[in-house]
Amino acid sequence: MPPPPNVRVSVQGVSKRFGSLVAVSDVSFGLGPGVTALLGPNGAGKSTLIRLLCGLTAPTTGVVQVEGGNPRTDRVSRSRLGLVPQQDGVFERDTVLEFVRFGAELAGLTDADAATRRALARVELSPDLDRPIGAFSKGMRQRAKIASALVHDPTVLVLDEPLNGLDPKQRRQMIELFRELGEEGRTVLVSSHVLDEVERFGSRVLVIAKGRLAAEGDFRAIRSLMDDQPLRFRVACGHPHALGARLLETGLITSVEVDGDELVLTTERAPDVRRAVARVAADLPTRLDEFVPLDDDLEAVFRYLVG
Repeated sequence: MPPPPNVRVSVQGVSKRFGSLVAVSDVSFGLGPGVTALLGPNGAGKSTLIRLLCGLTAPTTGVVQVEGGNPRTDRVSRSRLGLVPQQDGVFERDTVLEFVRFGAELAGLTDADAATRRALARVELSPDLDRPIGAFSKGMRQRAKIASALVHDPTVLVLDEPLNGLDPKQRRQMIELFRELGEEGRTVLVSSHVLDEVERFGSRVLVIAKGRLAAEGDFRAIRSLMDDQPLRFRVACGHPHALGARLLETGLITSVEVDGDELVLTTERAPDVRRAVARVAADLPTRLDEFVPLDDDLEAVFRYLVG
């Protein structure tokens, strides 16, 4: 059955087994234009799923299609893909111009040099850098890999932990680039384990855990699942007993623990508590030094979604 219109990547009932190990189990989804984040802890099957999407391994059961073809056997389908692997995968003795141009030549581009320079410009790397990639920083190597994946102008871009090793400025630049690529109409799948990064993508999310698709949808909807659960916050302040007592009076929290100058709050109304703490502290008044969610991390998402 062909995928619906505007779906460039179709995964239907896909499983992948390695002997007795089931790495991916009965996963189905479709990807259209725009940015989608793929979230999963180590060992969840995330990397195996990426390999399946790019035709680097065949599913045990099920069907993977990219632009209507099998990326493992269909050359046209595979040519529409760009992959940024998590591993470095660079020729360390090459200059960045040589490395990216090699990809352009493999793709059979008629003007490989011009395509190479355009791709390097998109990631803000100079084609005139004359030192080998092996001497680059981790962040520069990541950008070289992204340029190599973009050089043949793919419609589907798959990036496995592409922000690893980048400094904050480079992360902002790359996140903005991913947004631009999605807004141009490309299908961009970005693997990440950092919730803050995913929130900044403003993207649709696929959550994979224990080889299964645990959730999919808008990132805000996934985060709202957490807000419906009992969550804990640590608050450092000047008068913890007084602040804890006043917060209990609001009815927004179910318990308070005091440890020195810190409180640990438990609530089932996390959005309301986030708004109330500063207001209540100002009314006392007391100094508010820190307000940190203890469960606002990726592992918490998986606990709530699969537990």
